[in-house]
Amino acid sequence: MTVVHSFQNYISRESLSGVVLFLSTMLAVWVANSSLGQAYYDLWRVALGINIGELSISMTLTDWINDGLMALFFLMVGLEIKREIVVGDLSSVKKASFPIFAAIGGMVVPALIYIALNPNNPLGFGIPMATDIAFSLGVLMLLGKRVSSSVKLFLVTLAVVDDLGAVIVVASVYTDELQYAYLMHVTIVYLLIWMLNLNGVKSLIPYLILGVFLWIYIHNIGVHATIAGVLLAFAIPIKSKIKEKEFVKKTKKFLAKFETNIDKKPIINDDQIDALEHISYGYDKVQNPLLRLEHNLHGFSAFVIMPLFAFSNAGVVLDFSYVSANIMIVLGVFFGLLIGKPLGIFGFTYYAAKLKLIKLPKHISWNEVLAIGFIGGIGFTMSVFITHLAFLDESIIAAVKIGVFLASFIATIIGVYLLLKSNKLNDKSV
Repeated sequence: MTVVHSFQNYISRESLSGVVLFLSTMLAVWVANSSLGQAYYDLWRVALGINIGELSISMTLTDWINDGLMALFFLMVGLEIKREIVVGDLSSVKKASFPIFAAIGGMVVPALIYIALNPNNPLGFGIPMATDIAFSLGVLMLLGKRVSSSVKLFLVTLAVVDDLGAVIVVASVYTDELQYAYLMHVTIVYLLIWMLNLNGVKSLIPYLILGVFLWIYIHNIGVHATIAGVLLAFAIPIKSKIKEKEFVKKTKKFLAKFETNIDKKPIINDDQIDALEHISYGYDKVQNPLLRLEHNLHGFSAFVIMPLFAFSNAGVVLDFSYVSANIMIVLGVFFGLLIGKPLGIFGFTYYAAKLKLIKLPKHISWNEVLAIGFIGGIGFTMSVFITHLAFLDESIIAAVKIGVFLASFIATIIGVYLLLKSNKLNDKSV
């Protein structure tokens, strides 16, 4: 029941964050096309810098959000990936095979469609590969009980693998000219982080302090600094300080002490305070460091980082002359998300199942797989994020954003329609 409850809480948070993201995006588009438009763009171009000893970093406010705050978002993504690999739905070949095939298809086919339409300008291939998990789950939650938990779990697992693919693409493709002088610094800091893990350090503070230096040095190398978040996540320990049974035994002991010392006074006494302190100490010890950090980051990421990212990056002047001037790039992104995603997700899993490489999970129909394929075409903020890495020309970025928004909107409508239709078919079969 605990696992189910945690999954339901996760879904609820993601869906609510999807609503907040949508509102932030719409606000950004409105402001960008209003009389405040110039002030909006000027705000994000303000330069801010920090100095730590001999290290000096100066970036625009937008870059601090995209490189700095988004590193925390990718830290959370990395934590989710590690959790799923170690104890979740990616922990065994049997459980992981279907969403892995789906995710690979959902990345490969959109990229190929983009490249086919832009053979001389292939750098934007990563844009239609991305799936916005918050928006996607938000759409499913709007449908309520008409979408089964199995379908939601499939989307979540698919999105985790999709995120891993996005991390690899960002790290390997969207980088500046590398400054290898800082490679030794990165290596030393990362080794220190892993030494903490191997020596059983469960406190998160030293990991996070070293993580700051890891981010700085990776930024100076020229690799996109958000990768520091993922690397740090993989080094966060997943084991607790004490075992669950030991925690339960000790907690029962101190709960009994607390109950024994209940008196008629309206305040708790010293013995009860002592019992509560021991329970609190045990609570800290039994907590999984990885899950504790993931839990603490999730709210901040969902309701601060991503809405701020959306508000700072989604603002686009709705000038369709940008689209006509960059029509093939826009079409590559548009068809990659709208056609490539469902074709890849459904096609790869269907033919893999026909070849008996994988099995269709229980309580999921092929109609629902196709529907999730379209829902996976909601690129939104993640596609916008990669757009800013792929292109520097503001007119291209503006055109691509329009293409991303249109594709995501149409994909949502088709995906919802197919899910509702599939639900009716399932009801009739019952």
